[in-house]
Amino acid sequence: MKKDLLTFKDWNAEDLAGLIGLAESIKTTPAKYADVLKGKSIAAIFEKPSLRTRVSFDVGINKLGGHMVYLDVQSGKLAGREDAKDTAANLACWTDGIVARVFSHQTLVEFSEAADIPVINALCDLYHPCQAIADFLTLKETFGSLDNLTLAYVGDGNNVTHSLMIMGAILGVNVVSVTPEGYEVDQSIFSLCTTLAKASGAKITQSSDISAAKGANVLYADTWLSMGDETPLEKIKAIFDPYKVDEAMMKLTGATHVMHCQPAHRDLEISGTLIDSEASLLMQQAENRMHGQNAILTHLFESNS
Repeated sequence: MKKDLLTFKDWNAEDLAGLIGLAESIKTTPAKYADVLKGKSIAAIFEKPSLRTRVSFDVGINKLGGHMVYLDVQSGKLAGREDAKDTAANLACWTDGIVARVFSHQTLVEFSEAADIPVINALCDLYHPCQAIADFLTLKETFGSLDNLTLAYVGDGNNVTHSLMIMGAILGVNVVSVTPEGYEVDQSIFSLCTTLAKASGAKITQSSDISAAKGANVLYADTWLSMGDETPLEKIKAIFDPYKVDEAMMKLTGATHVMHCQPAHRDLEISGTLIDSEASLLMQQAENRMHGQNAILTHLFESNS
């Protein structure tokens, strides 16, 4: 039976820890994995613009010995031409896997049901598992262990927040989501995470008060404006400005490091000086996107072989 990676919510702690360990191995001994995708082609569908996701998958797939076929749905005008399930079924005739960065999680579900090849969620409205695996790899590298860590996400509750909470709940990492009122995470996903956390002992909490982030090891920022959001910037700033991650918030919370999935808007959701400081893990996260994704690809193709 073929395996996909749409979200980590059905994974267990042992498998997730194993995936992080695999990413570490791929990062330190890449030659061992140079033939994982030998002779294979991966279709990459992008409904949204991308820098990190596109380049890290393209280069990463090449490092695993494979070939990526890039499909820009916006400029190629594939959207609306045919049903998602037909797109996926056709791609399965020629390629060995599908990586998809899409607007709706339902698109990925339809891809998964229609294609008899692995499907990887490269971002959707609900989840961003590829970012989460990179982030937890970065946390492990930085602190030596995930034990007793607390990660505070500050900003707009979104797909990244969801995936961070899911991984934290399973792996035993405390995650607090600090968002303005009305911009909270999806409450059904939050409820799931609190249930998952019972097995690991993690604390998954949410608040609109910045003080809830006190005691965190790491502050995590993200853009206040999602792609396609046409809300006037001044309105967004009026709501989110108290949630700007800067040196003052680092001092208030006691956090030693800062993360951001990027693209980052300097001096908006995060201070530019903090991005450039020794506390910043941003470029380490960006590099680890490739290693985390290559671990996902390696895991899926070994499982499906």
